[in-house]
Amino acid sequence: MKAVILAGGLGTRLAEETSLRPKPMVEIGGQPIMWHIMQIYSAHGINDFVVCLGYKGYYIKEYFANYAMHNSSVAVDIRKRSLQFLGDNDLPPWKVQLIDTGAETLTGGRLKRVRDYLDPDEPFCMTYGDGVADIDIGGLLAFHKGHGLDATLTAVRPSGRFGATMIENGRVTSFEEKPAGDGAQVNGGFFVLHPRVIDRIASDDTIWEREPLEGLARDGQLAAFDHAGFWQPMDTLRDKQYLEGLWAKGKAPWKVWG
Repeated sequence: MKAVILAGGLGTRLAEETSLRPKPMVEIGGQPIMWHIMQIYSAHGINDFVVCLGYKGYYIKEYFANYAMHNSSVAVDIRKRSLQFLGDNDLPPWKVQLIDTGAETLTGGRLKRVRDYLDPDEPFCMTYGDGVADIDIGGLLAFHKGHGLDATLTAVRPSGRFGATMIENGRVTSFEEKPAGDGAQVNGGFFVLHPRVIDRIASDDTIWEREPLEGLARDGQLAAFDHAGFWQPMDTLRDKQYLEGLWAKGKAPWKVWG
Protein backbone atom coordinates (compact mmCIF):
# COMPACT_ATOMS: atom_id res chain seq x y z
CA MET A 1 0.00 0.00 0.00
CA LYS A 2 1.16 3.52 -0.76
CA ALA A 3 0.92 6.63 1.39
CA VAL A 4 0.52 10.03 -0.22
CA ILE A 5 1.90 12.99 1.72
CA LEU A 6 0.81 16.54 0.86
CA ALA A 7 4.01 18.57 1.17
CA GLY A 8 3.61 21.54 -1.15
CA GLY A 9 1.90 24.30 0.84
CA LEU A 10 3.40 27.66 1.78
CA GLY A 11 3.08 27.23 5.55
CA THR A 12 2.53 30.96 6.04
CA ARG A 13 1.53 30.66 9.71
CA LEU A 14 4.97 29.25 10.44
CA ALA A 15 6.84 31.92 8.48
CA GLU A 16 9.66 31.99 11.02
CA GLU A 17 10.71 28.60 9.63
CA THR A 18 9.07 28.33 6.21
CA SER A 19 10.72 31.39 4.73
CA LEU A 20 13.77 29.14 4.40
CA ARG A 21 12.29 25.67 3.80
CA PRO A 22 8.96 23.92 3.22
CA LYS A 23 7.01 23.18 6.38
CA PRO A 24 7.38 19.37 6.14
CA MET A 25 11.14 19.93 6.43
CA VAL A 26 10.90 21.89 9.69
CA GLU A 27 12.71 19.77 12.25
CA ILE A 28 11.54 18.15 15.47
CA GLY A 29 14.38 16.54 17.39
CA GLY A 30 16.81 17.04 14.51
CA GLN A 31 14.62 15.35 11.88
CA PRO A 32 11.99 16.89 9.57
CA ILE A 33 8.43 16.43 10.74
CA MET A 34 7.78 14.53 7.51
CA TRP A 35 10.39 11.97 8.65
CA HIS A 36 8.34 11.47 11.83
CA ILE A 37 5.18 10.97 9.76
CA MET A 38 6.89 8.43 7.54
CA GLN A 39 8.19 6.59 10.58
CA ILE A 40 4.61 6.31 11.89
CA TYR A 41 3.51 4.65 8.64
CA SER A 42 6.65 2.52 8.46
CA ALA A 43 6.02 1.15 11.95
CA HIS A 44 2.80 -0.32 10.52
CA GLY A 45 4.44 -1.78 7.41
CA ILE A 46 3.78 1.03 4.92
CA ASN A 47 7.07 2.02 3.29
CA ASP A 48 6.05 3.21 -0.18
CA PHE A 49 5.48 6.97 -0.33
CA VAL A 50 4.30 9.47 -2.92
CA VAL A 51 5.21 13.01 -1.84
CA CYS A 52 3.35 15.91 -3.46
CA LEU A 53 5.86 18.74 -3.85
CA GLY A 54 5.23 22.44 -4.37
CA TYR A 55 6.79 25.32 -2.44
CA LYS A 56 10.58 24.83 -2.25
CA GLY A 57 10.17 21.24 -3.39
CA TYR A 58 13.85 21.05 -4.33
CA TYR A 59 14.66 21.14 -0.61
CA ILE A 60 12.77 17.87 -0.10
CA LYS A 61 14.37 16.29 -3.17
CA GLU A 62 17.83 17.12 -1.89
CA TYR A 63 17.02 15.74 1.55
CA PHE A 64 16.04 12.32 0.21
CA ALA A 65 18.72 12.26 -2.50
CA ASN A 66 21.36 12.62 0.23
CA TYR A 67 19.56 10.73 3.00
CA ALA A 68 21.75 7.61 2.92
CA MET A 69 24.98 9.62 2.94
CA HIS A 70 23.89 11.89 5.77
CA ASN A 71 22.77 8.96 7.92
CA SER A 72 25.67 6.59 7.27
CA SER A 73 29.40 6.28 7.80
CA VAL A 74 31.17 6.81 4.48
CA ALA A 75 34.65 6.75 2.99
CA VAL A 76 35.42 9.28 0.27
CA ASP A 77 38.35 8.91 -2.12
CA ILE A 78 38.82 12.42 -3.45
CA ARG A 79 41.22 11.53 -6.26
CA LYS A 80 39.13 8.60 -7.51
CA ARG A 81 35.94 10.54 -6.91
CA SER A 82 34.37 7.52 -5.21
CA LEU A 83 32.05 7.14 -2.24
CA GLN A 84 31.86 3.96 -0.16
CA PHE A 85 29.30 3.26 2.54
CA LEU A 86 30.83 1.66 5.62
CA GLY A 87 29.38 -0.89 8.02
CA ASP A 88 25.77 -1.84 8.52
CA ASN A 89 23.73 1.33 8.23
CA ASP A 90 20.29 1.22 9.80
CA LEU A 91 18.36 2.92 7.00
CA PRO A 92 14.57 2.74 6.63
CA PRO A 93 13.19 0.53 3.82
CA TRP A 94 11.47 3.46 2.13
CA LYS A 95 10.69 3.97 -1.53
CA VAL A 96 9.89 7.63 -2.09
CA GLN A 97 8.46 9.19 -5.25
CA LEU A 98 8.87 12.97 -5.20
CA ILE A 99 6.36 14.50 -7.59
CA ASP A 100 6.24 18.17 -8.58
CA THR A 101 2.57 19.17 -8.27
CA GLY A 102 2.88 22.92 -8.82
CA ALA A 103 3.73 25.88 -6.63
CA GLU A 104 0.17 27.24 -6.52
CA THR A 105 -1.82 23.98 -6.63
CA LEU A 106 -4.31 23.43 -3.81
CA THR A 107 -4.68 20.26 -1.74
CA GLY A 108 -7.17 18.48 -4.00
CA GLY A 109 -5.26 19.43 -7.11
CA ARG A 110 -2.08 17.97 -5.68
CA LEU A 111 -3.78 14.63 -5.13
CA LYS A 112 -5.20 14.69 -8.66
CA ARG A 113 -1.72 15.29 -10.08
CA VAL A 114 -0.30 12.10 -8.56
CA ARG A 115 -3.08 9.81 -9.75
CA ASP A 116 -0.83 8.08 -12.28
CA TYR A 117 1.52 7.03 -9.47
CA LEU A 118 -1.22 5.09 -7.66
CA ASP A 119 -2.69 1.66 -8.32
CA PRO A 120 -6.13 2.36 -9.87
CA ASP A 121 -7.72 -0.53 -7.98
CA GLU A 122 -5.98 -0.37 -4.60
CA PRO A 123 -6.83 1.94 -1.68
CA PHE A 124 -4.07 4.22 -0.49
CA CYS A 125 -3.31 6.29 2.58
CA MET A 126 -3.05 10.07 2.49
CA THR A 127 -2.08 12.64 5.08
CA TYR A 128 -0.72 16.14 5.51
CA GLY A 129 3.00 16.77 5.85
CA ASP A 130 2.75 18.67 9.12
CA GLY A 131 0.90 16.59 11.72
CA VAL A 132 1.78 13.66 13.96
CA ALA A 133 -0.30 11.20 15.99
CA ASP A 134 -0.05 7.91 17.84
CA ILE A 135 -2.65 6.56 15.46
CA ASP A 136 -3.15 2.83 14.96
CA ILE A 137 -2.65 2.66 11.19
CA GLY A 138 -3.43 -1.07 11.20
CA GLY A 139 -6.72 -0.41 12.95
CA LEU A 140 -7.49 2.41 10.53
CA LEU A 141 -6.93 0.14 7.52
CA ALA A 142 -9.05 -2.65 9.01
CA PHE A 143 -11.84 -0.16 9.73
CA HIS A 144 -11.72 1.12 6.14
CA LYS A 145 -11.81 -2.38 4.70
CA GLY A 146 -14.70 -3.31 6.97
CA HIS A 147 -17.12 -0.55 5.96
CA GLY A 148 -16.53 -0.76 2.18
CA LEU A 149 -17.00 2.96 1.50
CA ASP A 150 -14.79 5.09 -0.75
CA ALA A 151 -13.11 7.12 1.98
CA THR A 152 -12.15 7.18 5.63
CA LEU A 153 -10.85 10.15 7.57
CA THR A 154 -9.43 10.12 11.07
CA ALA A 155 -11.57 12.09 13.51
CA VAL A 156 -9.89 13.81 16.47
CA ARG A 157 -10.98 16.25 19.17
CA PRO A 158 -8.84 19.42 19.32
CA SER A 159 -9.98 23.03 19.41
CA GLY A 160 -12.30 24.29 16.69
CA ARG A 161 -9.63 25.58 14.33
CA PHE A 162 -10.11 22.67 11.92
CA GLY A 163 -12.79 21.16 9.71
CA ALA A 164 -15.73 19.91 11.80
CA THR A 165 -16.98 16.38 11.18
CA MET A 166 -20.48 15.32 12.23
CA ILE A 167 -20.69 11.55 12.75
CA GLU A 168 -23.63 9.18 13.21
CA ASN A 169 -23.12 5.44 13.67
CA GLY A 170 -19.57 5.63 12.35
CA ARG A 171 -20.55 7.48 9.15
CA VAL A 172 -19.72 11.07 8.32
CA THR A 173 -23.01 12.89 7.68
CA SER A 174 -21.59 16.37 7.05
CA PHE A 175 -18.25 18.12 6.78
CA GLU A 176 -17.54 21.83 7.30
CA GLU A 177 -14.10 23.34 6.95
CA LYS A 178 -12.89 25.32 9.99
CA PRO A 179 -16.07 26.41 11.81
CA ALA A 180 -16.12 28.20 15.14
CA GLY A 181 -14.94 26.02 18.00
CA ASP A 182 -17.79 23.89 19.30
CA GLY A 183 -16.14 20.75 20.65
CA ALA A 184 -17.01 18.67 17.58
CA GLN A 185 -14.68 16.01 16.25
CA VAL A 186 -12.52 17.34 13.45
CA ASN A 187 -10.60 16.15 10.45
CA GLY A 188 -7.20 14.95 11.62
CA GLY A 189 -6.03 13.73 8.21
CA PHE A 190 -4.65 10.18 8.03
CA PHE A 191 -7.11 9.21 5.29
CA VAL A 192 -7.62 5.90 3.53
CA LEU A 193 -9.03 6.42 0.05
CA HIS A 194 -10.11 4.49 -3.01
CA PRO A 195 -8.54 6.04 -6.14
CA ARG A 196 -11.99 6.77 -7.58
CA VAL A 197 -12.37 9.63 -5.09
CA ILE A 198 -9.95 11.53 -7.34
CA ASP A 199 -12.78 11.76 -9.89
CA ARG A 200 -14.35 14.29 -7.52
CA ILE A 201 -11.39 16.68 -7.90
CA ALA A 202 -12.00 19.15 -10.71
CA SER A 203 -8.68 20.96 -11.09
CA ASP A 204 -5.56 22.40 -9.47
CA ASP A 205 -7.83 24.94 -7.77
CA THR A 206 -9.84 22.32 -5.89
CA ILE A 207 -9.43 22.24 -2.12
CA TRP A 208 -9.64 18.62 -0.96
CA GLU A 209 -11.41 19.63 2.24
CA ARG A 210 -14.22 21.41 0.36
CA GLU A 211 -16.05 19.90 -2.63
CA PRO A 212 -14.51 16.39 -2.57
CA LEU A 213 -14.90 15.70 1.16
CA GLU A 214 -18.23 17.49 1.40
CA GLY A 215 -19.50 15.47 -1.57
CA LEU A 216 -18.29 12.19 -0.11
CA ALA A 217 -20.09 12.97 3.14
CA ARG A 218 -23.26 14.00 1.32
CA ASP A 219 -23.23 10.78 -0.73
CA GLY A 220 -22.68 8.55 2.31
CA GLN A 221 -19.23 7.50 1.12
CA LEU A 222 -17.13 8.97 3.95
CA ALA A 223 -16.54 7.14 7.22
CA ALA A 224 -14.76 8.33 10.35
CA PHE A 225 -12.13 6.41 12.27
CA ASP A 226 -12.30 7.64 15.86
CA HIS A 227 -8.83 8.44 17.23
CA ALA A 228 -8.99 9.43 20.88
CA GLY A 229 -5.21 9.48 21.38
CA PHE A 230 -2.54 12.05 20.69
CA TRP A 231 -2.76 14.25 17.59
CA GLN A 232 -0.97 17.52 16.95
CA PRO A 233 -0.48 19.58 13.80
CA MET A 234 2.44 21.98 13.46
CA ASP A 235 0.73 25.15 12.25
CA THR A 236 2.58 27.76 14.30
CA LEU A 237 5.89 28.33 16.06
CA ARG A 238 4.14 27.55 19.33
CA ASP A 239 3.10 24.15 17.94
CA LYS A 240 6.67 23.44 16.87
CA GLN A 241 8.02 24.35 20.29
CA TYR A 242 5.42 22.12 21.96
CA LEU A 243 6.37 19.12 19.80
CA GLU A 244 10.07 19.84 20.27
CA GLY A 245 9.59 19.90 24.02
CA LEU A 246 7.83 16.53 24.04
CA TRP A 247 10.58 15.00 21.95
CA ALA A 248 13.37 16.45 24.09
CA LYS A 249 11.76 15.01 27.25
CA GLY A 250 11.42 11.57 25.70
CA LYS A 251 7.63 11.90 25.95
CA ALA A 252 6.65 12.05 22.28
CA PRO A 253 3.43 9.96 22.04
CA TRP A 254 3.70 9.70 18.26
CA LYS A 255 7.02 7.81 18.47
CA VAL A 256 5.49 4.41 17.83
CA TRP A 257 8.60 2.98 16.20
CA GLY A 258 11.57 1.35 17.97
